[in-house]
Amino acid sequence: MPKAQETAVYTHGHHESVLRSHTWRTAANSAAYLIGSLKPHMKVLDVGCGPGTITADLAALVPDGHVTGVDHAAGILDRARATAAERGLDNVDFAVADVHALDYPDDTFCVVHAHQVLQHVGDPVQALREMHRVTRPGGFVAVRDSDYAAMTWYPESAGLDDWLDLYRRVARANGGEPDAGRRLKAWALAAGFTDVTATSATWTFSTPEEREWWSGLWADRTVASAYAERATGGGHATRDRLAAVAEAWREWGRREDAWFAVLHGEVLCRKDA
Repeated sequence: MPKAQETAVYTHGHHESVLRSHTWRTAANSAAYLIGSLKPHMKVLDVGCGPGTITADLAALVPDGHVTGVDHAAGILDRARATAAERGLDNVDFAVADVHALDYPDDTFCVVHAHQVLQHVGDPVQALREMHRVTRPGGFVAVRDSDYAAMTWYPESAGLDDWLDLYRRVARANGGEPDAGRRLKAWALAAGFTDVTATSATWTFSTPEEREWWSGLWADRTVASAYAERATGGGHATRDRLAAVAEAWREWGRREDAWFAVLHGEVLCRKDA
């Protein structure tokens, strides 16, 4: 098996402000492009499963099959196991894994899924080659990633401009690619896939509740998460600058006319039979 290992550092970490976002994710709001290809009997690998909310949804969608959720961070898997247990799911398990060198035989899974993963890994093409390897002929690799440079908002905000510039610099210094969404098709082709369906989708935050939630989690993440430590520790920003960015998020969230859209690239890649 390939010996490549993860070289990037996960920018966000697992602070509460990060999990506030991750636990909101469902198959419906984060994997709709895949749902129509799922069959009840399928065996699924969910790469970078985090707290397991999408994993649990996938398990419910393949009641006669099985889902394995894997993550590079061992600590988050207890949360994922609790998510599955709370929902009474018995067709799901979890393990630690590095997507660059998956510890599974060739042709193991009907579907390999990864949501918001490739933007954080050191070698996304190698990751896709591994996902291809463990997928059965005729099966699918499904990958979705946001694209930070394509995120857009209203009204204009110098503070949010600063947030975006700073985030992209920190993410790249950590070995990732924050504008992954636009690159997924190219990465899939470079990994050897020949049958690639590329789509896109958005999250939009506009209602008072959505604005409060989205601005609040980013304000908190900017000053209190692992991202904050990496921004200051890497010499990208001072604590005062991060505090100013956090306040810009809160000011944006208080605006009645505020609107924010997150663009995602998606690829559904069929492995040749």
